[in-house]
Amino acid sequence: MTYKGFRMPQLTSGILIQRYKRFLADIRLETGEKVTAHCPNSGSMKGCAIPGSPVWLSTSLNPKRKYKYTWELIKTPETMIGINTLVPNKLVKQSIENDLIKELSGYDQVKAEVKTSSHTRLDLLLEKESKEKCYVEIKNCTLVEEGIAMFPDAVTTRGQKHLDELEHLVSQGHRGVIFFLIQRMDAKLFKPADMIDKIYAQKLKKVVANGVEIVVKDTSIDTKLISIRNAVPVDLN
Repeated sequence: MTYKGFRMPQLTSGILIQRYKRFLADIRLETGEKVTAHCPNSGSMKGCAIPGSPVWLSTSLNPKRKYKYTWELIKTPETMIGINTLVPNKLVKQSIENDLIKELSGYDQVKAEVKTSSHTRLDLLLEKESKEKCYVEIKNCTLVEEGIAMFPDAVTTRGQKHLDELEHLVSQGHRGVIFFLIQRMDAKLFKPADMIDKIYAQKLKKVVANGVEIVVKDTSIDTKLISIRNAVPVDLN
Protein backbone atom coordinates (compact mmCIF):
# COMPACT_ATOMS: atom_id res chain seq x y z
CA MET A 1 0.00 0.00 0.00
CA THR A 2 1.33 3.44 -0.93
CA TYR A 3 2.20 5.49 2.13
CA LYS A 4 0.08 8.64 2.37
CA GLY A 5 0.48 9.67 5.98
CA PHE A 6 -0.20 8.81 9.60
CA ARG A 7 -3.37 6.74 9.79
CA MET A 8 -5.53 7.54 12.77
CA PRO A 9 -6.93 4.73 14.91
CA GLN A 10 -10.69 4.48 15.26
CA LEU A 11 -11.81 7.64 17.05
CA THR A 12 -14.63 8.57 19.40
CA SER A 13 -16.10 12.05 19.12
CA GLY A 14 -17.16 14.43 21.86
CA ILE A 15 -17.11 18.02 23.10
CA LEU A 16 -14.26 19.50 25.15
CA ILE A 17 -15.31 20.59 28.63
CA GLN A 18 -11.87 21.65 29.86
CA ARG A 19 -8.17 20.89 29.73
CA TYR A 20 -6.32 21.03 33.05
CA LYS A 21 -3.12 19.95 34.81
CA ARG A 22 -1.55 19.97 31.31
CA PHE A 23 -2.10 16.26 30.73
CA LEU A 24 -5.81 15.88 31.43
CA ALA A 25 -9.00 16.88 29.62
CA ASP A 26 -12.65 16.37 30.45
CA ILE A 27 -14.80 15.44 27.45
CA ARG A 28 -18.55 15.00 26.98
CA LEU A 29 -19.05 12.09 24.61
CA GLU A 30 -21.89 11.96 22.09
CA THR A 31 -23.62 9.49 24.42
CA GLY A 32 -23.71 12.17 27.10
CA GLU A 33 -21.10 10.40 29.23
CA LYS A 34 -18.39 12.58 30.76
CA VAL A 35 -14.89 11.09 30.56
CA THR A 36 -11.38 12.19 31.47
CA ALA A 37 -8.81 11.72 28.69
CA HIS A 38 -5.04 11.86 28.61
CA CYS A 39 -3.79 14.99 26.83
CA PRO A 40 -0.52 14.10 25.03
CA ASN A 41 0.71 17.68 24.79
CA SER A 42 2.80 19.47 27.43
CA GLY A 43 2.63 22.90 25.79
CA SER A 44 0.26 25.72 26.62
CA MET A 45 -1.98 24.71 23.67
CA LYS A 46 -2.87 28.34 23.24
CA GLY A 47 -5.92 28.60 20.99
CA CYS A 48 -6.19 24.80 20.78
CA ALA A 49 -8.16 23.95 23.92
CA ILE A 50 -11.32 26.02 23.60
CA PRO A 51 -14.17 24.61 25.73
CA GLY A 52 -17.18 23.64 23.64
CA SER A 53 -15.08 22.57 20.64
CA PRO A 54 -15.57 19.21 18.91
CA VAL A 55 -12.79 16.75 19.77
CA TRP A 56 -11.82 13.18 18.86
CA LEU A 57 -10.32 10.55 21.15
CA SER A 58 -8.49 7.28 20.59
CA THR A 59 -9.11 4.34 22.91
CA SER A 60 -6.52 2.16 24.61
CA LEU A 61 -7.27 -1.48 25.46
CA ASN A 62 -4.43 -1.58 28.00
CA PRO A 63 -6.11 -2.44 31.35
CA LYS A 64 -3.19 -0.90 33.27
CA ARG A 65 -3.83 2.59 31.91
CA LYS A 66 -5.58 4.96 34.29
CA TYR A 67 -7.27 6.82 31.41
CA LYS A 68 -8.37 4.70 28.47
CA TYR A 69 -8.97 7.69 26.18
CA THR A 70 -6.29 9.83 24.51
CA TRP A 71 -7.18 13.21 23.04
CA GLU A 72 -6.05 13.32 19.39
CA LEU A 73 -7.85 16.10 17.45
CA ILE A 74 -9.82 19.29 17.99
CA LYS A 75 -11.84 21.35 15.54
CA THR A 76 -11.79 25.13 15.93
CA PRO A 77 -13.73 27.60 13.76
CA GLU A 78 -10.61 27.90 11.57
CA THR A 79 -9.28 24.36 11.19
CA MET A 80 -8.78 20.83 12.42
CA ILE A 81 -5.77 20.57 14.74
CA GLY A 82 -3.72 17.54 15.73
CA ILE A 83 -2.69 17.92 19.35
CA ASN A 84 -0.82 14.64 19.93
CA THR A 85 2.89 15.54 20.07
CA LEU A 86 3.88 11.93 19.32
CA VAL A 87 2.44 12.14 15.80
CA PRO A 88 4.97 14.55 14.18
CA ASN A 89 7.99 12.30 14.79
CA LYS A 90 6.23 9.24 13.37
CA LEU A 91 4.80 11.16 10.41
CA VAL A 92 8.07 12.88 9.46
CA LYS A 93 10.14 9.70 9.83
CA GLN A 94 7.75 7.63 7.73
CA SER A 95 7.44 10.39 5.12
CA ILE A 96 11.24 10.58 4.77
CA GLU A 97 11.44 6.79 4.43
CA ASN A 98 8.85 7.00 1.64
CA ASP A 99 10.71 9.87 -0.09
CA LEU A 100 7.87 12.35 0.43
CA ILE A 101 9.99 15.23 1.79
CA LYS A 102 12.18 16.59 -0.99
CA GLU A 103 14.40 18.56 1.41
CA LEU A 104 15.37 15.29 3.13
CA SER A 105 15.48 12.83 0.24
CA GLY A 106 18.35 10.65 -0.93
CA TYR A 107 19.32 9.04 2.37
CA ASP A 108 19.76 5.29 2.79
CA GLN A 109 19.07 4.98 6.51
CA VAL A 110 16.78 6.72 8.97
CA LYS A 111 17.38 6.21 12.69
CA ALA A 112 15.18 7.57 15.47
CA GLU A 113 16.10 8.94 18.90
CA VAL A 114 19.84 9.30 18.33
CA LYS A 115 22.15 10.21 21.20
CA THR A 116 24.45 12.98 20.00
CA SER A 117 26.17 13.87 23.27
CA SER A 118 26.17 12.83 26.91
CA HIS A 119 23.17 15.07 27.59
CA THR A 120 21.26 15.30 24.30
CA ARG A 121 19.23 13.16 21.92
CA LEU A 122 17.89 14.34 18.58
CA ASP A 123 14.87 12.92 16.81
CA LEU A 124 16.40 11.57 13.59
CA LEU A 125 19.72 10.69 12.01
CA LEU A 126 19.73 10.30 8.23
CA GLU A 127 22.74 8.58 6.68
CA LYS A 128 24.07 7.86 3.20
CA GLU A 129 26.41 5.07 2.16
CA SER A 130 29.00 7.80 1.72
CA LYS A 131 28.74 8.27 5.50
CA GLU A 132 27.22 11.72 5.08
CA LYS A 133 25.05 12.47 8.12
CA CYS A 134 22.02 14.70 8.60
CA TYR A 135 20.59 15.30 12.07
CA VAL A 136 16.94 16.34 12.32
CA GLU A 137 15.04 17.70 15.32
CA ILE A 138 11.24 17.77 14.88
CA LYS A 139 8.98 20.25 16.64
CA ASN A 140 5.20 20.17 16.85
CA CYS A 141 3.64 23.56 16.07
CA THR A 142 -0.02 24.27 16.85
CA LEU A 143 0.01 28.00 17.67
CA VAL A 144 -1.39 30.04 14.78
CA GLU A 145 -2.69 33.61 15.02
CA GLU A 146 -4.00 35.53 11.99
CA GLY A 147 -2.40 32.99 9.66
CA ILE A 148 1.02 33.15 11.33
CA ALA A 149 2.33 29.89 12.83
CA MET A 150 4.63 30.36 15.80
CA PHE A 151 6.86 28.19 17.95
CA PRO A 152 7.12 27.63 20.85
CA ASP A 153 3.80 28.12 22.65
CA ALA A 154 5.58 28.00 26.04
CA VAL A 155 9.15 28.62 27.18
CA THR A 156 11.31 25.62 26.22
CA THR A 157 14.82 25.34 27.64
CA ARG A 158 14.95 21.83 26.17
CA GLY A 159 14.21 23.23 22.74
CA GLN A 160 16.96 25.81 23.18
CA LYS A 161 19.40 22.98 23.95
CA HIS A 162 18.39 21.17 20.75
CA LEU A 163 19.24 24.26 18.71
CA ASP A 164 22.66 24.48 20.36
CA GLU A 165 23.28 20.82 19.58
CA LEU A 166 22.32 21.19 15.90
CA GLU A 167 24.62 24.21 15.62
CA HIS A 168 27.48 22.21 17.13
CA LEU A 169 26.94 19.29 14.74
CA VAL A 170 26.91 21.64 11.74
CA SER A 171 30.21 23.13 12.93
CA GLN A 172 31.64 19.60 12.78
CA GLY A 173 30.71 19.28 9.10
CA HIS A 174 27.37 17.49 9.40
CA ARG A 175 24.01 18.65 8.13
CA GLY A 176 21.56 19.87 10.80
CA VAL A 177 17.85 20.52 10.29
CA ILE A 178 15.20 21.95 12.60
CA PHE A 179 11.85 20.72 11.26
CA PHE A 180 8.64 22.45 12.36
CA LEU A 181 5.51 20.44 11.59
CA ILE A 182 2.35 22.54 11.78
CA GLN A 183 -0.47 20.22 12.83
CA ARG A 184 -3.21 22.40 11.37
CA MET A 185 -4.25 23.77 7.97
CA ASP A 186 -4.53 27.56 8.30
CA ALA A 187 -0.90 28.77 8.44
CA LYS A 188 0.41 31.12 5.75
CA LEU A 189 3.73 32.05 7.40
CA PHE A 190 6.02 30.77 10.16
CA LYS A 191 7.83 32.93 12.71
CA PRO A 192 9.53 32.21 16.03
CA ALA A 193 7.33 33.17 18.98
CA ASP A 194 9.67 35.77 20.45
CA MET A 195 6.88 37.19 22.64
CA ILE A 196 6.71 33.79 24.40
CA ASP A 197 10.34 32.63 24.43
CA LYS A 198 12.70 35.40 23.36
CA ILE A 199 15.79 33.28 23.99
CA TYR A 200 14.53 30.49 21.72
CA ALA A 201 13.71 33.01 18.98
CA GLN A 202 17.18 34.55 19.20
CA LYS A 203 18.87 31.16 19.18
CA LEU A 204 16.83 30.03 16.17
CA LYS A 205 17.93 33.06 14.17
CA LYS A 206 21.55 32.55 15.26
CA VAL A 207 21.80 28.85 14.43
CA VAL A 208 20.16 29.31 11.02
CA ALA A 209 22.69 32.06 10.28
CA ASN A 210 25.39 29.54 11.24
CA GLY A 211 24.22 26.84 8.85
CA VAL A 212 21.38 24.97 10.54
CA GLU A 213 18.60 24.48 8.00
CA ILE A 214 14.96 25.19 8.79
CA VAL A 215 12.11 23.25 7.21
CA VAL A 216 8.47 24.13 7.91
CA LYS A 217 5.57 22.06 6.60
CA ASP A 218 1.85 22.15 7.28
CA THR A 219 -0.45 19.15 7.28
CA SER A 220 -3.71 17.89 5.89
CA ILE A 221 -5.85 16.57 8.75
CA ASP A 222 -9.09 14.66 9.04
CA THR A 223 -10.33 11.91 11.36
CA LYS A 224 -8.74 9.21 9.17
CA LEU A 225 -5.34 10.58 8.16
CA ILE A 226 -2.71 13.22 8.95
CA SER A 227 -0.34 13.84 6.06
CA ILE A 228 2.37 16.36 5.24
CA ARG A 229 1.07 18.94 2.80
CA ASN A 230 2.91 22.15 1.83
CA ALA A 231 6.06 24.07 2.68
CA VAL A 232 5.27 27.22 4.70
CA PRO A 233 7.33 30.38 4.18
CA VAL A 234 9.61 31.43 7.06
CA ASP A 235 10.22 34.92 8.45
CA LEU A 236 13.08 35.12 10.98
CA ASN A 237 13.27 38.94 11.02
